[in-house]
Amino acid sequence: MKICVAGACGRMGRRILELAAATDDIEAGGAFDVAAFAGTELIAGAESGRPQRVMVSADPAAELAKSDCLIDFTVAEASIANARLAADAGKPSVIGTTGLNEAQVALLNDCAARVPLVYAPNMSVGVNLLFKLTSEVAAILGLDYNVEICETHHNQKKDSPSGTAVRLAERAAQALGLDYARDVAHGREGLVGARPRNQIGMHALRGGDVVGEHTVSFIGQGERIELTHKAHNRDNFARGALVAARFVMTAAPGLYDMQDVLGLK
Repeated sequence: MKICVAGACGRMGRRILELAAATDDIEAGGAFDVAAFAGTELIAGAESGRPQRVMVSADPAAELAKSDCLIDFTVAEASIANARLAADAGKPSVIGTTGLNEAQVALLNDCAARVPLVYAPNMSVGVNLLFKLTSEVAAILGLDYNVEICETHHNQKKDSPSGTAVRLAERAAQALGLDYARDVAHGREGLVGARPRNQIGMHALRGGDVVGEHTVSFIGQGERIELTHKAHNRDNFARGALVAARFVMTAAPGLYDMQDVLGLK
């Protein structure tokens, strides 16, 4: 399988290319980035002793034509445009970009009507297990336990809260019969009064080079249960993207997430 990596010169793009080079069934078919990086030559696979040159282009359509599947961890607007190009070419996509709004997700749904597409705010196996556990624990404990979510990321992250934290809150809200838009409180300030029973707290910390940490706390009378995931590096996200790429190559058209890919539903 030949993958086409969007944002190939970025941190995630480079790790995807590096880990793909170490596999026996995936190779770089195409790589593109913004015009300033056109013509850049990357060396992928050095860590696994299988070095190969990857030339970066600024022409997404041309790079997609040489590939079987798009993998995109760029920014919202670019990801939507790239997913549309891939769908027009009949190529499946794996989208790991966060910060998409409802209208942009609807556009991904349009693409998924034509080709298989995995869209997930976090492609880590561990984080997707955390999604499942959050739903199960919330359903068991109910509203007698207050749910608070705290996420920490590096100081260059653009969106807040993280897409992973949003998904965690959505999973907890669904299990508790709550509504994300109505019942999630993003931080607290001033005389806010007693905490409502039907509320989920959301808190975002930013600093240093933290790759990503998420904790879901279920706080009851006399005890607290915490589910925590800490990412040591970006490789777990890149590995998940490659797993998702294998999945979409045999899937029917439709919009999938990592719960589908990992069989956690």
